[in-house]
Amino acid sequence: MKLTSREEGAVVVLEPRGKIIGGPDATVLREQVRDLTNSGKKKIVIDLAGVDWMNSTGLGILISCLTTLRNSGGELKLARITEKIESLLTITKLVTVFDTYDSAEDAISAFSGD
Repeated sequence: MKLTSREEGAVVVLEPRGKIIGGPDATVLREQVRDLTNSGKKKIVIDLAGVDWMNSTGLGILISCLTTLRNSGGELKLARITEKIESLLTITKLVTVFDTYDSAEDAISAFSGD
C-alpha cells in the first residue's frame, strides 16, 4: 500500500493506494493518523478511490483511525469508497459508523466549523 497526503485548509486528505490487508504496509495508515492527531490535526478524510481491496484487518485499521481521532476530539470521514469496500461496510454494519462521501471535496465541506 502506498500513502500520500495533502492539506486542504484545516483538513488533511490521506490517499492510500493498493490493498489494505494488514501487515507492515497497512500500519502506515494507522501511524500516519496517530502522528497527525498528535500534531494537532483533527479533521481527516481518507480517500479510498485508489484502494482496490480491503479485508477485515483493513477495516480494523479504519476503525482504529476513527477511534484515535474521536478520542482526541477529531473527526474522520471516508471519501470515494469503491463498491467492494461499500459492500464490506454494509455487511459488517460499519456503514452506520463511518461518514462517507462521493468526493474528497464533499467530505471536506462536511466538517463543522469550516
